[in-house]
Amino acid sequence: MSDGIRRLLILGTGAIARHHAERFAAIPGCEIVAAVDANQERARDFAAAYGIANPFGNLADAIAWGGFDAAVNSTPDAVHKPTTMQLIAAGRPVFCEKPLALNADDAMAMTEAAEAAGLINMVNLTYRNAAAIQTARRMVEAGEIGEVRHVQASYLQSWLTGRHWGDWRTEERWLWRLSSQHGSKGVLGDIGVHILDFVTFGTGLDITALSARMKVFDKAEGGVIDVYTLDVNDSVAMTVEFQNGALGVVHMSRFATGKSNDLDLLIHGDRGALRIWADSNGSTLDTCLGPDIDTQTWTPYDLPPTPRNEERFVIALLSGINGEPDFRHATKVQKLLDLAFVSDAEGRMLPVG
Repeated sequence: MSDGIRRLLILGTGAIARHHAERFAAIPGCEIVAAVDANQERARDFAAAYGIANPFGNLADAIAWGGFDAAVNSTPDAVHKPTTMQLIAAGRPVFCEKPLALNADDAMAMTEAAEAAGLINMVNLTYRNAAAIQTARRMVEAGEIGEVRHVQASYLQSWLTGRHWGDWRTEERWLWRLSSQHGSKGVLGDIGVHILDFVTFGTGLDITALSARMKVFDKAEGGVIDVYTLDVNDSVAMTVEFQNGALGVVHMSRFATGKSNDLDLLIHGDRGALRIWADSNGSTLDTCLGPDIDTQTWTPYDLPPTPRNEERFVIALLSGINGEPDFRHATKVQKLLDLAFVSDAEGRMLPVG
C-alpha cells in the first residue's frame, strides 16, 4: 500500500464495474487510478465518466505501469482465471466478481496461487451485503434456533418473462447469459452461486450431498438469436443434505413470473426459525422464537447496518487479514455448482467430495 491510500485498478468496464467504481470511490482513502478493458475506447469512456486518470486497453500494459495497489476484477466469467492469475503473479490483491472461475479446478488453482503469494483475495458474492443474512448467521451461531433441521431456499427472477430490466431478445448483456458458447453456465452459474452461498453462510453448514434437476426451455425459433445459441439451464431444483444431517431444498429460475430478484431463505431449527428475504436493495428478517413457536407467529427483527463487500475488501487491505467471502469459500461453492451438472446428467444424489 502507498501511504495508506488504496489505489485501485478496475478491470472490465461493464455494468458491474460501474457499481464498483461508485462504491469504492465513496470509501474514504480509496482512489480508482486505472481502468482496463480489451476495448480501448470503452476503457477511455469509462475512465472519463468516473474521473479515472489512466485507461488501458490490456492488463499487461497496466501491470507494466504498476501504479495501483489492488485490483477489482469485473471481467466476464470466462476471463476471471487468466486475468486474476496475471494480477497474482504481479503481487496484487484481487477482489473478483462471481463466480470465481468456470469450474472448481480453476477456482482452486486461483485460490492456491493467491494463498501461496500471501495476497488478500475476496469474491463479490453480492448478497453477503444483506444485513438480514449477516444477522441470521450470528443468531444461528449463538444457538438461538437450536439445531438446524430443515432449510428452504430460492433465488427467483423473471427477466425472461418481463421487460423490467430490458428486452433480453435484443440486448447482449442478457443474451450472453443464455449461451454456453459465450461462457454462461445458465441460471445455476449466474444466480445459483448466490443462493448456495446464502444457504451455506446463513446456516453455517456445509452441503455434503446434493441432487439437481435442470431445464432449458424453448425461447426462440431454432433456439438461436443472432450469434447466441440459447442452450443453458433456465430453471434448477435441488435437494441437499447438510453436514449435520438436515435436509433442504434449493431452487432458482429466470422464469419466476411475478418475482423480480428475490432471495428467500427459511432456516428451521429445533428451538426456533428464521425467515430471510433479500434483493439488490435491501433485506428483512423475521423470527419465530420462544412462545411464538406454539402459535407459529413471526416477528420482524430490527437489523443493524452491515459493511458491503467493497468495504470488507478495503478493511482487509488495511489490516492484512483476509476478508470473507474469500477465494477458498468461492471454490467450495463452485464444487457444488459443478456437482449439480453431474447429478442432473446421472439423475441421482451425489456426495460432495
